[in-house]
Amino acid sequence: MGHCDWADRNEANRLYHDREWGVPVHDDRQMFEHLTLECLQCGLSWDLMLKKREIFRRCFENFEVDKIAAYGEEDVQRILNTEGMLRSERKVRAVLNNARCYQKIQAEFGSFCAYLWAYTDGKTVLYDGHAAGRIPVSNGLSDEISRDLKKRGFKFIGPVTVYSHLQACGLINDHAGDCPCYRRINEHWPTVKLKPDREVG
Repeated sequence: MGHCDWADRNEANRLYHDREWGVPVHDDRQMFEHLTLECLQCGLSWDLMLKKREIFRRCFENFEVDKIAAYGEEDVQRILNTEGMLRSERKVRAVLNNARCYQKIQAEFGSFCAYLWAYTDGKTVLYDGHAAGRIPVSNGLSDEISRDLKKRGFKFIGPVTVYSHLQACGLINDHAGDCPCYRRINEHWPTVKLKPDREVG
């Protein structure tokens, strides 16, 4: 189905590409799952994240923010001792920290999705040149959001991580122009075409 080169690496990538990547997310639990996967990936491969996704879901109770925000020291050790789990205590603690920061944004804006989608006026961004393959690792939008999230206390949330999150959750449609997913997303959700925004990489 897909015409994005990375989707053909293996079956897990193909399914993720075809079913999830770039589809606009308006559910806070799902949004937190995507954000957490991007944070956990820092320095690692996306293939590994997909391979361990079910382990992450078990460790973090399907990414239920309120439950994770209430975790204590015993939960940190439980997660770190889970077979197959990443052994990074800093990342595990960052997930707990981010859940608490996430709650504060939910309280302020009504939902994290409302906060994030306000940056694009509720529309999926189509940047000039991206459908032809000129895709950056970060840009002005991801830098702006990253800086704001860091001010709010989030960790492992640099502009590259945020850009990947915006792609995954459909705020930016970076599917190839000849990919069926590109057309499907544009047909079913509101979009806005913009010029490149201080692109890096």
